[in-house]
Amino acid sequence: MPVATNRWWQTGIIYQVYPRSFQDENRDGVGDLEGIRRRLTYLAELGVDAIWLSPIFPSPMADFGYDISDYTGIDPVFGTLDQFDALLEAAHEHGLKLLLDLVPNHTSDRHPWFVESRASRESPKRDWYIWKDSAPDGGPPSNWLSEFGGGAWEYDEQTKQYYCHTFLAAQPDLNWRNPDVRRAIHDVMRFWLKRGVDGFRVDVIWHLIKDEQFRDNPPDPDYDPGQQRPKRAFIPLYTADRPEVHDVIREMRRVVDEFPDRLLIGEIYLPIERLVVYYGHDLSELHLPFNFALLNAPWQAHTIAKLIDEYEQQLPPGGWPNWVLGNHDRPRVASRVGAAQAPVAAMLLLTLRGTPTIYYGDEIGMEQVEIADQAARDPVAHNLPGLGLGRDGCRTPMQWDAGRYAGFSDTEPWLPLETNYKERNVAALQTDQTSIYQLHRRLIALRRQHPALHAGNYRPLPTEGDVLAFVREAADERILVALNMGADPAEINLPAGQAEGRLLLSTFCDRSDERLRGKLGLRGNEGVIVRL
Repeated sequence: MPVATNRWWQTGIIYQVYPRSFQDENRDGVGDLEGIRRRLTYLAELGVDAIWLSPIFPSPMADFGYDISDYTGIDPVFGTLDQFDALLEAAHEHGLKLLLDLVPNHTSDRHPWFVESRASRESPKRDWYIWKDSAPDGGPPSNWLSEFGGGAWEYDEQTKQYYCHTFLAAQPDLNWRNPDVRRAIHDVMRFWLKRGVDGFRVDVIWHLIKDEQFRDNPPDPDYDPGQQRPKRAFIPLYTADRPEVHDVIREMRRVVDEFPDRLLIGEIYLPIERLVVYYGHDLSELHLPFNFALLNAPWQAHTIAKLIDEYEQQLPPGGWPNWVLGNHDRPRVASRVGAAQAPVAAMLLLTLRGTPTIYYGDEIGMEQVEIADQAARDPVAHNLPGLGLGRDGCRTPMQWDAGRYAGFSDTEPWLPLETNYKERNVAALQTDQTSIYQLHRRLIALRRQHPALHAGNYRPLPTEGDVLAFVREAADERILVALNMGADPAEINLPAGQAEGRLLLSTFCDRSDERLRGKLGLRGNEGVIVRL
């Protein structure tokens, strides 16, 4: 049975902006709100529907904004609250929604809440965070590990207890079992929703509740210290994806639903069968539990086809799918799949059923920048050196033109630029009608034009070799998407009963209105869209 697609976030496209790296307007080498406002016309012309901003709240920047010291302000490095209001108003004038990044799992250790909590065991806010006495041997209360390396417990000399931190010690975890904490974050949400923001992407939402008994996590039998991050030494049974977290999310959803037409997205790195639970019974939790399956999947046609089928089959009735190919935590897609396959990846993202998210710069094929651990800004690179886990390489400045500092800033940026930015930049690719930028514009325009692409059903087609093919269907419209994920030419049969078609777009941007009968030929590394 078709799913209703009358919400803007179902037919729309989300574009993630990493504010530090998008556009610097005040010439300090760091992107800011005025810079984003300056580039709204670009985003509107690209054709996206919503902007998601990584955190812009006041922060000591131990984790570049994911350590918040004030949930209802703007960090001076980005601007002021008045400038945010101006950005929001301008975004809406351009027909763009604006989403904020909410980080409710933890605060900065400089947040007034934690300063008060840490002051004394008798503090009224002591229970706002997770405090625990030492184990009988005097060590940490449990074997819980930090996502950023080392243990998840930090000893406080003043009050002689440990506090829990899933990430940096400078990011103490809030105690979501405390109703006062829940109410405080709900008030934060209402503060921004009343200002007019169109929703939230909620950081590490599956981590919000920890085991009430503080039980040790069980050892991971597949742990290999030579290949995996230290956190994998234990299965996070008691520190993530706890059953009680769904009560928390339902409450957050009710807050969002107090305001018309708002969106709640959750960051969740879990297998598909556990991810889909976060839609909630009767779709009462997240509108979109972020689906990151494509971020880690081998770039092979049969693997991707199986992944899509499993996701489609496990979605709850009425649950709307979504897809992500890049974000601020993972290497750039153009580097993961290769420059030749980056256009194919774009076609896949923008033709699958569901809401796609584009990471800034992916529309111009930006690649991962190699940054040595000793030059890294990312705390992960410092805490876990030698493992190649630093995230700076996917956060480098947006490449606008071939000028000094790529048009991002008039001064040296906070992170180095990609070495070939003089060739790979917006200005250059806008004039090249066969560029990956122009491909994105055409894909987005096609998606908007054809109901089958933005709202239709998904039907996989059997193929051989490195070709992934599927049909999107809505009413009397049928559109075939065929993606050659290999370097060798390939050929497929058009679907039975629909043996004729008109080619609408190739990833090479050099085939259109080509009439097809019976078969479809694909060049190596080519994707095409055909109206049957």
